[in-house]
Amino acid sequence: QVQLVESGGGSVQAGGSLRLSCERSGFTTTPHCMGWFRQVPGKEREGVVMIYIISGITYYSDSVKGRFTISQDNAKKMLYLQMNSLKPEDTAIYYCSAGWSCRRPPDPKANNYWGQGTQVTVSS
Repeated sequence: QVQLVESGGGSVQAGGSLRLSCERSGFTTTPHCMGWFRQVPGKEREGVVMIYIISGITYYSDSVKGRFTISQDNAKKMLYLQMNSLKPEDTAIYYCSAGWSCRRPPDPKANNYWGQGTQVTVSS
């Protein structure tokens, strides 16, 4: 059974940092890519960052470029998102995604696997 389990969300003041983690399990073959999406109630899910697992090539949305860093530990099947210089507009539920549909920018309607989400709240 495929599972993606996120952790590391929380509340922080503007300018602070958080690190999200996502552990994947149950995949019979390695996904082509993994990524982080975020969603605010009433708005469409937004693709934030993506990494191609084998090549390590990354994609960042303009809204987070220079502040967020995606990384992976393939031996542990872990994905990370280091978020620095957080802003109130970064407040959202963050979802980990993995699969073989890897368009850029990341497509929230892609037929990939999703985690349950972790809340990130940034106060001003």
